[in-house]
Amino acid sequence: MTESENAAVSRLFPPARHRRPANLARAITAELVERIVRGVHPPGSSLPPEPLLVDGFGVSRTVVREAVKLLQEKGLVQVRQGAGTVVTPPAMWDMLDELVLGATITEDDGVMVLDDLVVTRRLLEADMANVAARVAGAEAVEQLRALVGRMDDLVGDHVAYAEQDRAFHDTIMRTSGNRIARAVVRSLESQVVNTARYLGRPERALCVASNQGHRRIYERIAAGDPAGAAEAMFTHITDAWLVRRGGAGDPARLRR
Repeated sequence: MTESENAAVSRLFPPARHRRPANLARAITAELVERIVRGVHPPGSSLPPEPLLVDGFGVSRTVVREAVKLLQEKGLVQVRQGAGTVVTPPAMWDMLDELVLGATITEDDGVMVLDDLVVTRRLLEADMANVAARVAGAEAVEQLRALVGRMDDLVGDHVAYAEQDRAFHDTIMRTSGNRIARAVVRSLESQVVNTARYLGRPERALCVASNQGHRRIYERIAAGDPAGAAEAMFTHITDAWLVRRGGAGDPARLRR
C-alpha cells in the first residue's frame, strides 16, 4: 500500500485490540454500526471491500462476513450484485435494535430521537394504563399505592426514587398483560436509563412533581377509570419529559 492508503486504513481501523472479545463479529458489527450512524459510511456509499475489512480489523473472512450479515439483519446495509455492501437510508434501520438505537441517541445533536422515544413510550404506556384500570385487582392496586407512598419518602434521593419510578410503571405494564408493548418500552428505556440528556437534573422538586403525576395515575386505576388513567399517564410522561428536556429546540413533535 502507498503511504496515503496506509493513512486511510489507520483512520478507518483502530490499532489491534489488546483484548479479544468472545464474539469478534459482534464487536466489529458494533464498531461499524457506530461509523454508519456517524456518517463515516453515509447512505448510498459502499462499505470497504471484504479484503480491506479483513486486513483492517485483523480477523478472518468468516468473521467479516458474519459482521456484514448482522448489519443486514439490523437494516443498515444491503449486499448488491456488482455494488458491494451498500449502506441503506436511516428509514430502513431497525431502531429497536440495541446497537442502532444506542448509537443514534449518542450521535443526535439535539433531542429529536429522545422526543420520538418519549412519544412512542407515552402512546404505549397510556394504552396499558387504560387496560390496567379495567383489569387491575386488589393486589395490583395495593402495589401501586405502596409504590407512590414509597416515592413520596424518596424525593430527596433521586437514585432510589428512579428505581421505584421504574417499578411503578412496570407494575402497570405487567398488570395490563400486554407483553409486546412492555417489551418495546423496556427496550427503549434500557437505552436511555443512564443518559444524562434523558434523565435531566436530579432535583428534589422534579421528583415531587413527578410523583404527583404517579399519584393521579394510581387514583384513576384504583377508581376503575380507563380513560382517566390513560390521560393521566399521557400527561405525566409528556410533562415530566418537557421539564427534563428544558429549552432544547421546539417540542413540536410532542404536541397532540
